[in-house]
Amino acid sequence: MVIPVPEAESNIPYYESLYPGEFKMPKQLIHIQPFSVDPEQPDYDLDTEDEAFVNRLQKRLEVGALQFEQMMDRLEKGSGQQLVTLQEAKLLLKEDDELIREVFEYWSKRRKLCKGGSLAPVVKQEKRDGSSTGDPYVAFRRRTEKMQTRKNRKNDEASYEKMLKLRRDLSRAVTILEMIKKREKSKRELLHLTLEIVEKRYKKMYTLSATHTNQIPVFTTLH
Repeated sequence: MVIPVPEAESNIPYYESLYPGEFKMPKQLIHIQPFSVDPEQPDYDLDTEDEAFVNRLQKRLEVGALQFEQMMDRLEKGSGQQLVTLQEAKLLLKEDDELIREVFEYWSKRRKLCKGGSLAPVVKQEKRDGSSTGDPYVAFRRRTEKMQTRKNRKNDEASYEKMLKLRRDLSRAVTILEMIKKREKSKRELLHLTLEIVEKRYKKMYTLSATHTNQIPVFTTLH
């Protein structure tokens, strides 16, 4: 398996025309123009065939590369599935009639030969009738069914640990309550036993005191 790599060419005949060597460092690299508005750049870009056509057209008419791109861009944006007519193109372009006719004929020929339906690359979107659902190049599809979100195992493990901790704390609380119940029951039994002992001691002391009272002799005083 070999990864295809494009070959680099060093001897290009038109390199000097694209990159002239007469560059001079400007005195100021950053230019600020707060009140100027940049012209809107067209979305259409020239290719090799367009450059050849513009070069042939420049021999007869005055046209630039940016002007040609703007004309092609307006024709592309003004047309949908159905191409604009020559009269509609004159309203869109507002240029010289001969130039409009030459560019319109060139654009219409290229548009008919184009298989994609548009010379400028566009993002395919789903049609409202749903007929483009099988096209793999359609972007921004509508979801027909709700997708199930993936659960996070990390959150499940954290929740499980929290539940184990809560169960352990509740078990400890139940054990403490049972021990408190046993303690209070023992205190209650101790209180009853103490009361019973006190009552028995009181009865015994009362009995002893009564017995000693009966055995004491009675002395009479003689005058």
